[in-house]
Order: sequence, then C-alpha cells, then structure tokens
Amino acid sequence: MKRKILCGMLAALFLLTGVTVYAETLPDIQAHKNCKYCGMDREKFAHSRMLTKYSDGSSFGSCSLHCTAIDLAVTLDKQPTTLMVADYNKKNLIDAEKAYWVIGGKKPGVMTKTAKWAFADKKDALAFIKENGGKLANFEDAIKATYEDMYNDTKMIRAKRAKMKQMHQMQPMQPGEKK
Repeated sequence: MKRKILCGMLAALFLLTGVTVYAETLPDIQAHKNCKYCGMDREKFAHSRMLTKYSDGSSFGSCSLHCTAIDLAVTLDKQPTTLMVADYNKKNLIDAEKAYWVIGGKKPGVMTKTAKWAFADKKDALAFIKENGGKLANFEDAIKATYEDMYNDTKMIRAKRAKMKQMHQMQPMQPGEKK
C-alpha cells in the first residue's frame, strides 16, 4: 500500500515538474502568442517558431523562417543581435546560425512549399533526412532559400486563404448565427 502511495506521489511530482519545465522553456510564446504577419499560433507551431532579438531591446516572435525573413526585410534599420529557432524535435530554442538545417523533404513546411527545419544536433538532422528526405544546410543556405522561395510561397498562401474564405462563405448559417 505504501509503495502505491509513494509511486503515485512520485508520478504526480514528475507531472507537475514536467508541466513547470515546459512552461518555463516557452517564455517566448507567452511574449509573442501569435505571429504578427500571418496570425498563426506560435505554440501550435512550436517546432518551427523563431525569436529575433534586436539591439534596441525589442524582439519579434514568428511561426517560421518565412515570417522571420519578412520581419528582417521590413526592419532594415533595426540590428538583429540574436536569431533563435526551435529544434524540430525538442521544440526548445537554439541559435539559428549554429543549427543544422534541413531544406526540403516530404514533410510540409510552415508558410512555404519547401520546408526548412532546424536541429541542434547533426545526427538528428541526418536521421530526419534519412526518414523524410531533404538536404543538410546551414543558416545562410536556409535564409537564402527562404528569400528565393518568397514569391511562390506568397502566391501559395494567398491562394490557400482565398480558397478558405470562399469555403467559409459557402457554409450554411447555423440556427441563431449572425452574419
């Protein structure tokens, strides 16, 4: 009986500690809940999110490298001091410029046709490539590919949003719903 109680208490402590650690590892999501360019929930896209810190003390949280590239392009007078990206597997933020990037593969990208994923460990990036395809890259390769893909990605996003808007307008109203 004592053993069951002890196991139960340890399990509860582990769960409580796990929840606390998880909440503490995602303060950037608390500060930047949604991406300001696309509106996506950064917690839902914790595996692809990024955080940019600027020399003026401001910061920007995005859902993806695509939206970070937009911010870097429109804030030319602000100097980025830190570029962080989520490790695809662990979801913790790592230095984007030191990360092992995978470009392409069969997993759909976030805000892009050509996915760009970051990993803290080279072995994780290579394992991802073995399972999903893609090519190993560094940050310079990934950001360059992002800017090169921007036109086609923007067209794709606009088309998807127009289709969603059209589908939403075609849905019948529910009883009591106001238009």
